Amino acid sequence: MAINPDGTIGQFLHKRTLTRWLDAASNASDAELATLRAQRQQARQLRSPLQELTHIADIRLALPRIGSNTFARPAGTDWAWRPQQWRGALSERGIAPVRNKDRLGHDMTVFHDCPVGEIAISQIRNTRDDDLAAYGINLEVFSFTGNFVSLVLDVPKGVCEGLRKQHLIQLAVTLDRESPVKAFARLNVKHGPNTETVLETLPDDQTETVVEFDLGHSQLNEKRVGQMWIDLMFENPYMNRITLRDLNICRFPRAEL
Repeated sequence: MAINPDGTIGQFLHKRTLTRWLDAASNASDAELATLRAQRQQARQLRSPLQELTHIADIRLALPRIGSNTFARPAGTDWAWRPQQWRGALSERGIAPVRNKDRLGHDMTVFHDCPVGEIAISQIRNTRDDDLAAYGINLEVFSFTGNFVSLVLDVPKGVCEGLRKQHLIQLAVTLDRESPVKAFARLNVKHGPNTETVLETLPDDQTETVVEFDLGHSQLNEKRVGQMWIDLMFENPYMNRITLRDLNICRFPRAEL
């Protein structure tokens, strides 16, 4: 049976154990070598589970909560999504160097046209008080002789169900740039053999950015919508660190005029 660390017995055992090791540490300079050798072995045995406990506790207790799907949604939102890269820990936390078409998670692909490829991408833990997403994506570019780096997100097919031309697709991004860099977001919707695209520019001077993709003037065939993906493109990101602290997508109907 597990002992409650805040209970009377738990507090008593903790104080007794802590006192023992404080005494051992303060007397280590004068202890017999046989005693010191035994204490070292015991300390090493304790270190591994204590480090593991501390590591897990730091992750679980840090803000924001892992798995959180909390973010602002426009009125009338009928579909919303925060990708796994920003919600929970990935099995592969980073790639370096990043080759063209490498994937981080099952729904994010990195494209670039740099032959040198001194690019690294990693998932980081968000711990700031104003962070809503549990994790962020850190993109670091060093020597770069290409023109662009693009992060392509495959949007779940649920967004395509019932998609109409009167829908707006909103992309909200929290973006930190170490140095100024031009950034663009492009919505791609495949319907039958054709693909509709809508391109928007992300403001250079804003950390929190919201763009809306309007399909109202497109040639979208509503009956044949089958796939959607979003490109985040960074133009000539030489010697730059770009951190995407949050990213989420919403679908909602355009207000009737």
